[in-house]
Amino acid sequence: MKSTPTPPIERGIERGPGPASRTLAAFIFASRWLQAPLYLGLIVAQAVYVVLFCVELWHLIEHSVIAGNFSETDVMLSVLALIDIVMIANLLIMVIIGGYETFVSKIRVEGHHDEPDWLSHVNANLLKVKLAISIISISSIHLLKTFIEVGRMNDGLVTDASGKVIYSYDGVFWEVMIHLAFIVSALALAWIDRMSKHEPHGGAHAAAPRPQEFSVGALEAQLRHPGGTAEATAPAAGAAQPAAAPSPPAGGFITVQLPAGAVLPEGARIVREGE
Repeated sequence: MKSTPTPPIERGIERGPGPASRTLAAFIFASRWLQAPLYLGLIVAQAVYVVLFCVELWHLIEHSVIAGNFSETDVMLSVLALIDIVMIANLLIMVIIGGYETFVSKIRVEGHHDEPDWLSHVNANLLKVKLAISIISISSIHLLKTFIEVGRMNDGLVTDASGKVIYSYDGVFWEVMIHLAFIVSALALAWIDRMSKHEPHGGAHAAAPRPQEFSVGALEAQLRHPGGTAEATAPAAGAAQPAAAPSPPAGGFITVQLPAGAVLPEGARIVREGE
């Protein structure tokens, strides 16, 4: 007795995920809000830097204007300290806004007059490059302060009034090396970001297909010669098929509306009402 073969089980490819899968996916997607308290904490840190800036500014005014015991070098170091605080605050703003926009939720400020220029096209790669540039700027401020201080170096050491070593030859050397490492890292991130913008297929120098362009002259040519030639009318592969051009009127003329100041196509003229 021959057994009837069991037909294969047909599985529909259009079947969507089950309730458990959708629930798990929604839970994982909602977990991004766990980062929201982190950005709120950075806002608190921003407020701390505002207070620190005010304290440093008061010290500068007190010692340079009121007491008058600050030299030009001391004033320069104090100003560099203020710039350092501002640069770190800018870095915090970039991390808060860019990170929230990239990893948590959209900040819907389109059309706002105070919208940052970089916010409309921010992504993870661009954010990393901008952060690297900000870190290099902060490192440059610290390095400039170091170069000012090492002007009074004696036997490879810079000490304060109590004899404590502030800077040394080896410390300055490694500070310069770390700054160069930041620059190399920023260049590498910028190169990776540039490479990621190329097409994945067709090589790095493959040109992206240009969209089909329409102009007033082309529209007029289509209306005057609906048939056209195969080369002129055949669209590029994968391009959208343009709508069929209407037949020209019996008089052989067409009317085309152009913006004010636009250049008229060859053979066209302005027809006023009543002509």
